[in-house]
Amino acid sequence: MPRRVIRPAGAALFAVAAVLALAACAPEGEGSAAPTSSPTESTVVPTATPIPTITPTVAPVAIPTDCRAMLSADVQAQLASVPLNDPSVGPSGPQSDGSLICVWRDPSADTTQLQTRITRIDRGPALDMLNELVATQGFSCYTPDDGTRCEKTWINDKYPVNDGRTLFYRDDVLIDTQYSNLAPTGYTASIITSIFG
Repeated sequence: MPRRVIRPAGAALFAVAAVLALAACAPEGEGSAAPTSSPTESTVVPTATPIPTITPTVAPVAIPTDCRAMLSADVQAQLASVPLNDPSVGPSGPQSDGSLICVWRDPSADTTQLQTRITRIDRGPALDMLNELVATQGFSCYTPDDGTRCEKTWINDKYPVNDGRTLFYRDDVLIDTQYSNLAPTGYTASIITSIFG
């Protein structure tokens, strides 16, 4: 009787036995069943919380719109003979950005003038600017009227007259005045009183 070749069947039996042996050696917890675990902190989806709107507690200070009305009678008298906002001096009066520019100057004068710009500016940039004037240009600053005032005077480059600049910052409003040979007594103080009371 001829002998049968049983190699394919033997190979198949060997493969099945190997798979069963490997399955028996697998560590616990590995298999087709899905592991059960509670959600971790990283898988929890936080609920959205709306950011509260910050409402200013104090109404913004109003910037004047009239260069004469913001001055006291005494200061107006000192400036009575000086033209205000002549068209030849450039932009002046109320501006489209809400600021106010006041230019007291006779167009025929060589240097005598007084120019003030009142504008709204945030605290950070305003204080950075004032500190820069102190550090690089030798301005002196102090804190009157619940604000910060910085100033400096010098001799005009061309004429034997005093030039100067005075800045006052409070409540997001900057009063910036530059002048040459024209410095009425109480000018900045008068504007501060008009704006802040």
